[in-house]
Amino acid sequence: MSRDQKFFDMYTLVIGVLAAFALAILVLAMKMSALTQDVYVRDTDEYQKQVESRIRPLSQVYMPGEEQQAPEPKVQPAAEAKPVSTKMSGAQVYNAACIACHGAGIGGAPVFGNHDDWAPRIAKGMDTLHDHALHGFTGDHGTMPAKGGRVDLSDEEIKAAVDYMVSQAK
Repeated sequence: MSRDQKFFDMYTLVIGVLAAFALAILVLAMKMSALTQDVYVRDTDEYQKQVESRIRPLSQVYMPGEEQQAPEPKVQPAAEAKPVSTKMSGAQVYNAACIACHGAGIGGAPVFGNHDDWAPRIAKGMDTLHDHALHGFTGDHGTMPAKGGRVDLSDEEIKAAVDYMVSQAK
């Protein structure tokens, strides 16, 4: 017998065994389904209602002239949010805004913590310092923009920053 004939015989045997195995699984599956599934359950009204609920369409299509009014949407108005307002301390305002000029003395600004720079300004009084910080000031030694250029800060925050810088200069 040739090698090709041996291969063909072995190939035919393997295919035959696999086909018999597949047929056996099919017959076993059919027997198991017949034993485990109740065929008569499908005819009950409850079963039919469940099937109808699962396959019903999600929406309906109306032809022209058959238009239906959609129900009024129920929209709950959102509660109006109140803006969050936090008041910064003098140190926080200094670190957020004033440090840019008063940290290095830019534009003639008195340097933070330097008593010699602050002494002539302190001598004019706190009301004058507050006024210059709030409304701006141009003098011989430099320029102070209104609120240091931070118009988003409140007057109280600006005054607190001035008080903080003066307290550190004494």
